[in-house]
Amino acid sequence: MARRKKVYEGKGKVLYEGPEPGTFVQYFKDDATAFNSEKHDVIEGKGVLNNRLSEFFMSGLNAIGVPTHFIKRINMREQLIRQVEMIPLEVVVRNIAAGSFSKRLGIDEGEPLPRPIVEFYYKDDALGDPLVTEEHILAFGWAGQQDLDDMVALALRVNDFLSGVLLGVGIRLVDFKIEIGRIWEGDYMRLVVADEISPDSCRLWDIKTGNRLDKDVFRRDLGDLADAYTEVARRLGVLPQTSAPLGKPTLIN
Repeated sequence: MARRKKVYEGKGKVLYEGPEPGTFVQYFKDDATAFNSEKHDVIEGKGVLNNRLSEFFMSGLNAIGVPTHFIKRINMREQLIRQVEMIPLEVVVRNIAAGSFSKRLGIDEGEPLPRPIVEFYYKDDALGDPLVTEEHILAFGWAGQQDLDDMVALALRVNDFLSGVLLGVGIRLVDFKIEIGRIWEGDYMRLVVADEISPDSCRLWDIKTGNRLDKDVFRRDLGDLADAYTEVARRLGVLPQTSAPLGKPTLIN
């Protein structure tokens, strides 16, 4: 597909004009960032892996009736997505205490939570994407009460799907974040899962060893990030059992 006008560039992806009105082309970069971009590196093959993994998860959600912005994968690094009106919130679902949650509440990392906990963070890099309450969201008009109820329900359905799929390949879903947008069809509006679902946006632990298979490998200098992401892709069947050297993945078409 011919390269079109750039619409937006973030830390890990670039959006270009799509071939039809109401569509974008989403390009996955090899950049890895942490601590609000204070730590940055370029990991060869990361964008390819995230493109394929996000395709896998988004396609699975579409198949079970959870709406997403994903239409199809175009090539190794690009996918065609629907244009959505993004809600300026990150929705985080936590199954096990980890990361900032453990520090904030003094709960040991690895402690199972009594039930999945849904949190909202306001998307603003300059502020460090702060944790916000439903009261903040309603007061500032970022979303309405019905939107909030629907977002929680959507996030929990995503959690059920991801947890089951990953458990089947020996991976524990510790937590994840999604972004949600609005799609308008005439006067009718519906919420859809947008952005991406990949090891960049999830905490994934090997059930037997506890090894990290997510961006914490990069955050905490625990090894090779491409190796971790490749392992997730292999287990899910996105990569063949025998592939090119890690970091230069050979993917199934």
